Amino acid sequence: MKSYRRIRLARGAGKSPLIAETVFLFQKTTRLQSAYAPLNRATGGAVAAAMRRAEFSAETGVISTVHSLKSSSCVFMVGLGAESCFDANTLRTATAKLTHAAFAARVRSLRLNPMPAVGRTMTADDTAIAIADGLAIAGFCFNRFKSTTRPAIGDEVPIDLQIYTAPDLRRMMGRGLKIGEALTTARTLSATPPNVAHPRYIAAESRRLAKQVGLRCTIISQSSMKRLGMEGIRSVGRAGSTPPSLICLDWPGHPPNRNDPILLVGKAVTFDTGGYSLKTGGSMSGMKYDKCGGMAVIGAMEAIARLKVRPRVIGLIPCAENMIDTTAYRVDDILTLCNGVTVEITNTDAEGRLLLADALAYGTKRYQPQAVIDLATLTGGVVVALGSFCAGMFCNNPTLRRRLETAATATGERLWPLPLWQDHRQLMVGTHSDLVNSAAVREAQPIQGAAFLSHFVGETAPIAMPTLPWAHLDIAGVASRSTDSPLYPKGPTGFGVRLLAHLIANW
Repeated sequence: MKSYRRIRLARGAGKSPLIAETVFLFQKTTRLQSAYAPLNRATGGAVAAAMRRAEFSAETGVISTVHSLKSSSCVFMVGLGAESCFDANTLRTATAKLTHAAFAARVRSLRLNPMPAVGRTMTADDTAIAIADGLAIAGFCFNRFKSTTRPAIGDEVPIDLQIYTAPDLRRMMGRGLKIGEALTTARTLSATPPNVAHPRYIAAESRRLAKQVGLRCTIISQSSMKRLGMEGIRSVGRAGSTPPSLICLDWPGHPPNRNDPILLVGKAVTFDTGGYSLKTGGSMSGMKYDKCGGMAVIGAMEAIARLKVRPRVIGLIPCAENMIDTTAYRVDDILTLCNGVTVEITNTDAEGRLLLADALAYGTKRYQPQAVIDLATLTGGVVVALGSFCAGMFCNNPTLRRRLETAATATGERLWPLPLWQDHRQLMVGTHSDLVNSAAVREAQPIQGAAFLSHFVGETAPIAMPTLPWAHLDIAGVASRSTDSPLYPKGPTGFGVRLLAHLIANW
């Protein structure tokens, strides 16, 4: 994996005249804050003069560039929008726009000084994290498959951007940029095409990453799955170009402990044709992103290891390719999953829940976790319900729900609670098997996936709603973007990495 954009936090004051400076401004600011006065004098009054120009705007993410008459350095004036509407997401977006502007200008060193503007609204720690998020999100550049003979604009020369900032911001920005490295890992794996990123590749990359950051990595192979009764993962991946696997990443805690772990589970379908329930009408486009839940768990485990968090954490990534062949599983097949529950296949395009079911049943029995969180691009219904603004959250425990909501607010990775009742579980009951993998009716369509999974969380789950604290996050609407947004360009977002890293770091 490579990126031509590298962002590093530099130490020291950074007094070189070649460092680009920054001024952060709210809309309708008529007078420059006194903290920026020395910078204004150094530019011969150019900063204040720019603010008086009729075309000047401080709307969110608008970047104006002022060049000094006394040196070759420049000043980026960063718009924050209306102060009454300002929040951490505003700062993330503004910082991301600033980062793009710095890369476009071939800036190698940048000094960030946001506190004169935002200090009345945000703490230094919250400011540092939001800025680090913006830097990391904008720093992602997936150009592995671009031609070296015809480089795209901005890709010709590797750029190493050094960031200078005040000591009270540096520590938390360092933590945020560690999470940013993990976010880049998840987005890079998500963007890698299916002819490269097949299940065997994802397993190999997981091993490499684990060795690099200090995780334990175990791969449960197809033959071992047969012994463990994981017919869900095996059946979905049976016709794949490489065999399916269950990737197990283990963070022992810091210091290592034997406490009940937190279990993270992420769906990783490296490409989804829909199987014999074939996707049609162009809906197969972008199905390399059906692995984004699993890649978010890989990224989160990297962040957890880099941050050296206290809790023990297990990450399970069931990985398969849903293809068509004479060996592929069929509609009307009845499978026995890891916990003995039988499932009749009514739709081979409802494959992700079969992967997650085996992983949840295995993980909750094997590791006896204190809490479980799974992520998956599971249903189109959640996109219809919530759009691309937030993920759907199904959670059976008030404490876990509050923790997730706190992490969602802190990271800007929004969640919205949806119900899961016994009535929904009844929708999934089969005629010739315990369950069907897709109900015959379309009602409560985004909830059907969660209702199915609820039968595999803990040993009592097949006969009663799970009592083990569990949250299912359906990220189908937020895992990738088909168009540019103010914060994310077209492509994978890595949704869940920052959310889970913040959640577990503050557990």
